[in-house]
Amino acid sequence: MTLKDQFELMARYNQWMNESLYEAASEMDSADLSRDQCAFFGSIIGTLNHVLVGDTIWLKRFAEHPSDFPSLRYLKTLPRPATLSTILYPEFEELRDARYLMDRTIIDLCDEIEVYDLNHPLVYCNMHGNKFEKRFGYLLQHFFNHQTHHRGQVTTLLNQSDIELAVTDLLAVIPEA
Repeated sequence: MTLKDQFELMARYNQWMNESLYEAASEMDSADLSRDQCAFFGSIIGTLNHVLVGDTIWLKRFAEHPSDFPSLRYLKTLPRPATLSTILYPEFEELRDARYLMDRTIIDLCDEIEVYDLNHPLVYCNMHGNKFEKRFGYLLQHFFNHQTHHRGQVTTLLNQSDIELAVTDLLAVIPEA
């Protein structure tokens, strides 16, 4: 298995888990989704928005990679979220639609990446304007880890609302040998 294969797997796992989370969250009404549960980003809708904000910020950075990935070109036209807690979509269905599009973009990106792209350094600025230069593969790994971290929080918030997800393990999407 190559590192490219691993990122393709993570993109598909991301999509699968998001579909599961959003399906489970769709059982809740708007008030419950927005209720402050003392999580990092307050509510379920706040946390789901944060994951989309993080994805938008990182994919906009990835769009500056010298390989000029076609899947990311439209992201260059999107405004950068002002903060990590920006609510891009207060309504669940709009957020779900945006998530679907973002997950499709992530899969397309990982399909486009070549192994040599992963070793290329990427220069970017964080939200405070500090400049960094790191290898793209490591940044992509962070990108997926960030999603997993916050999906775990949403899973906990759903569980606290008596909504349980079935299987959440990466193992469920790893192909048979």
